[in-house]
Amino acid sequence: MLESLLKIREKERGLIALRCNRAQRGLSERFGRRNIVLKARQLGITTYVAARFFIHTITRPGTLSVQVAHDQRSAEEIFRIVHRFWENLPISLRTGALATSRANVRQIVFPYLDSEYRVETAADPNAGRGLTIHNLHCSEVARWPRDPGETLSSLRSAVPTGGEIVLESTPSGASGCFYEEWQSADEMGYARHFFPWWYEASYRSEHEISALTAGEQKLVTLYQLTPKQIAFRRQMRAELSGLASQEFAEDPESCFLGSGECVFDEMTVRERLGQCPLPIRSSDNGRLLAWWPPQPRREYVIGVDPAGGGSEGDYSCAEVVDKTTGLQCAELRGHFPPRELAKRVAGLGREYNLALIAVERNNHGHGVIAHLTSTEAYPRLYEEGGQIGWLTSAISRPMLVENVAALLATSIKLVSSQHLLNECRTFVRQADGMARAASGSHDDCIMAMAIALAVRAGRTGSYGGEGGVSFAMLPNRDSFHFELT
Repeated sequence: MLESLLKIREKERGLIALRCNRAQRGLSERFGRRNIVLKARQLGITTYVAARFFIHTITRPGTLSVQVAHDQRSAEEIFRIVHRFWENLPISLRTGALATSRANVRQIVFPYLDSEYRVETAADPNAGRGLTIHNLHCSEVARWPRDPGETLSSLRSAVPTGGEIVLESTPSGASGCFYEEWQSADEMGYARHFFPWWYEASYRSEHEISALTAGEQKLVTLYQLTPKQIAFRRQMRAELSGLASQEFAEDPESCFLGSGECVFDEMTVRERLGQCPLPIRSSDNGRLLAWWPPQPRREYVIGVDPAGGGSEGDYSCAEVVDKTTGLQCAELRGHFPPRELAKRVAGLGREYNLALIAVERNNHGHGVIAHLTSTEAYPRLYEEGGQIGWLTSAISRPMLVENVAALLATSIKLVSSQHLLNECRTFVRQADGMARAASGSHDDCIMAMAIALAVRAGRTGSYGGEGGVSFAMLPNRDSFHFELT
């Protein structure tokens, strides 16, 4: 119905019938109730979503569709797209059931259908308030002003369970609301959609190219890019320099540019992100991931960084590492209240051969420790100075960070978690000299891993014993062995 009814304005040919391009078809094929779209520039995603929601609005009586742009100019452009759909429908429809009572100020009302189409801006603090929204499109979320998390929360709460939501944006830094939404998509029940720049057919150049670099050859091999596409890539990278990977995304990791002075080596972290093995176990909607199963006669340490347990804000995290080698075996990450976190961590500890559990006792950790000792009666809890739990202080924190830095610099293959690695990309040195997560980002996995590494190293020195570690893996990781070098 989209292609048979709707018209768009094409840059070179004027008014034409809508014909879905590669990115639009890809989104259509995997479209769900909840969607998040990470994309390169100008792939037509906004046009497709507008067309989809417009058809819903005029064919399903009582429908309210809302698109929210990041600024007024973009809102006006989106509204022109939607209004063009309506004004180029057959006149019999426009003067009949689809007659409008209002078509201005970015709003189209269809009184005979009791349906409505609105285009709002994220700058409006009242956007979506008091409404029941059946179709919601949040455009360029990474560039929303004010408090995008609060605005998004208000809009989403207006969408019933059966409604459709699309969060869409080009990336803008490895922090902030959209970055966090992308990272937590599995937990939130959102389908991820990623569309790189070569999905746009016009991204080509006639310039001659010389011999391919190793990176270019990899793209040609993996995605069958043509010489004209490689020529465009070279031109684009020469013009945009460091912003090229952001504006013309090639993968869903490197397109999020790091923010500030990254404490860890971002290039090393980025390379590992592209090599991380898939977990052998994923449960609880992705909150628990395991890459290496427990092995007989091996000892494990679990570092725990608790949070308050609310549905927003910091995560509670537990990292399971092999005591001898520092290998990351499993990760628990989610918004858990203290009692639930204690129960999950105790279960994880029992699974990993009664692992030694070290809970950061600052702030929320006291409640978790209380439940571990009483409700769970867990027998192996880390103690220091006669007190159960780990105390992070102004003195111990730099050492914790250095242990993680050493692990990443010398044995990054021991790390398998994309959550952890993505946090490393936004862990920056602030103006006051302190190292912490960039604004809008988290460091919960980093701190949980840091505690585990410090405990297994005896709190005093390097993260990992003598020398490096090499390991041979069986294909399904049911078992494995280590050789200390």
